[in-house]
Amino acid sequence: MPITLDGTNGITTPMYNGSITANAVTPSVNMKNRIINGGMVVSQYNGTSSVSIDNTKNQYYIDRWAIQNNTGSAVFSYQQVTTAPTGFNNSLKITVTTADGALSATNKAQIYQPIEGYNIADLGWGTANAKTVTLSFWVQSSVTGTFGGALGNASDNRAYPFTYTISAANTWEQKSITIAGDTTGTWATDNSTGILLNISLLAGTSRSGTAGAWNSNWNTSATGATNLLATNGATFYITGVQLEVGSTATSFDYRPYGTELALCQRYYYRLSLASDGDRYCVGFNQSTTSAEGVLFFKNSMRIAPTALEQTGTASNYSIINQTTNVSCSAVPAFSKSSTDTATVTFTVASGLTAGNGSMFRSNASNTYLAWSAEL
Repeated sequence: MPITLDGTNGITTPMYNGSITANAVTPSVNMKNRIINGGMVVSQYNGTSSVSIDNTKNQYYIDRWAIQNNTGSAVFSYQQVTTAPTGFNNSLKITVTTADGALSATNKAQIYQPIEGYNIADLGWGTANAKTVTLSFWVQSSVTGTFGGALGNASDNRAYPFTYTISAANTWEQKSITIAGDTTGTWATDNSTGILLNISLLAGTSRSGTAGAWNSNWNTSATGATNLLATNGATFYITGVQLEVGSTATSFDYRPYGTELALCQRYYYRLSLASDGDRYCVGFNQSTTSAEGVLFFKNSMRIAPTALEQTGTASNYSIINQTTNVSCSAVPAFSKSSTDTATVTFTVASGLTAGNGSMFRSNASNTYLAWSAEL
C-alpha cells in the first residue's frame, strides 16, 4: 500500500476505493527554550523563603537563577512568589530594602543564568553561521522606565547589551528582544558556560554598553538603564523567561514539572527529608565512630560535585547501628563523588561496630543533604 508524505497535505494512504489524509503536523521541538526554570517553578534552595542579599552575595537562591550584588550599600530580598501573570504560577521577586543611588563605575547587581554550552552548541555563535535568537519574558515593577540587561560569553569579552521599557507601574508586561547571533568571539559548546544571560538591577558605567550591538567588553546592562536599587521599597518581578532560535517570540515552552526539576537537578540536587526518622541511605561502619554511605543522584550531574551542603546541625542526623539509633557528633561530610553518586561520611562520638552495615537517617524534620554542580 503506497503512502504519500508531503509538507502540505501530510500523510496520504489509499484504502479501498478512497484515501485517508492526515493534516500536516508540526513536530514537537525539544528544548525550544534554552533557559531552564524560566517559569520560576523549581526552588530547591529556599522554597518560598525570602533571602536578604547584601553586597557580599553572589550565588544561587532559586534553581538556575543566581543573584549578584556588587554595590556600595544596597540590600534587597530575593524570593520565589506566587504573584504571576495569567498562565504562570510563580515569579522571582526582588524587593529593595536598603537603597543605594550612588554608583561607582564597576558596581553591578543582576539576576543571571549561565546556559550550559551543550544547550547552545547548535546556535553556531562565533562563526559566520551564527543564528539569531529572541529573548522574551514577563516583568512587573513598581518603578517605570528603561531597564537593561545583556547576553555575554564566559570570557567576559563579548556582550550584547539590551534595553526594555516598563511603561506602567505594578502591571505585568511581556517583553521581547531579538538578537543577531555573534559571528566572533569564543562561545563554549561543552559542559561549561556557553551564554550568560543578565537581567540587570543596576550597572555602573564600565559595566554598561550601547544597546543593540555586540561589543568586546564585560557588560551586564545597557548605558542609561534605570537603577532599580536607588528606590527604597521598589519591587521587581520576572517570570516566563525564554531564549529561543528565531526573530520572533513564540509561546512559552511549558514543560512538565518533573522535567523542569530533572533539568535543574543536573546542576543542584537536594535530598530533603520531611520527617524525623526518614532514611537517607545505607552504608557500613569504618570504625567505632565513623561510617560511610553512598547515595545515587536522580540525574547525572554536570560535573562531579566537590562539596556537601547540610542543615549545619549535627544532631539533625543519626546512624542506625544494628537496632540502636546513634546521634551524630558532627554534620555529615563530603567524602567523594562522581556525576552519578556521592559518598558521605557520618560521625558519632562512639557506639558503632566496625565492619557492620548501618543506615543513615534524619534525626529531625526538614533535614537535607545537597550537592552543587552549578556553572
